[in-house]
Amino acid sequence: MIEITSLPVTRGNVPLRVARGHFATNHSHINYYIDITQQKTKLSEAKDIARQLVTHFKTGTIIDTILCLDGMSVIGTCLAEELTSHGFRNVNNQSEIFVVEPEFNANSQMIFRDNIQPMLRNRRVLVLMASVTTGFTAKRSLEAIGYYGGEVAGIAALYSAVEKVGDYEIRSVYNLSDLPDYASYDSWDCPYCKKGRRLDALVNSYGYSWL
Repeated sequence: MIEITSLPVTRGNVPLRVARGHFATNHSHINYYIDITQQKTKLSEAKDIARQLVTHFKTGTIIDTILCLDGMSVIGTCLAEELTSHGFRNVNNQSEIFVVEPEFNANSQMIFRDNIQPMLRNRRVLVLMASVTTGFTAKRSLEAIGYYGGEVAGIAALYSAVEKVGDYEIRSVYNLSDLPDYASYDSWDCPYCKKGRRLDALVNSYGYSWL
């Protein structure tokens, strides 16, 4: 089984939980699995993450909708609550914010049903992700927001290994400064594969499957 280690807390009260090894995602091979199960499902941790993320958007970013990817709806709800709380400098004070999740078709494209589309159309949409490692999924979400007539308000993530996707900086709780030796490789150019090392697990933002 994967051995999860909690790194020392450098901000807030929620540690970064990781496992080192040889893992495969849908888009790349990586040397760390970042376990965000507790942050996404435990209310106290979700609230702590929301309080840290909101500092990037509270005073200067108007947000109408939070688009939650990777099962981040609990954190998204907590973030919406933080964004709409009373505060002199809170630009979303007492606003209504929609919290939505995408649906995916057979081609893995994000789609939104007719009843959800008004929550995107002509709305300022914040993308909330568990992690941004290659930026591939983030780019797809930006394209989907544009397709459905929305305006991108920003990108937030629990962990990010990249600083920007397109014209948007990734606002994250954790980044490469917390995990400096994190690496992502194309599957055909993975140094572990070239050395004949087997995969430890298949991973995504929902968890892992041990091999």
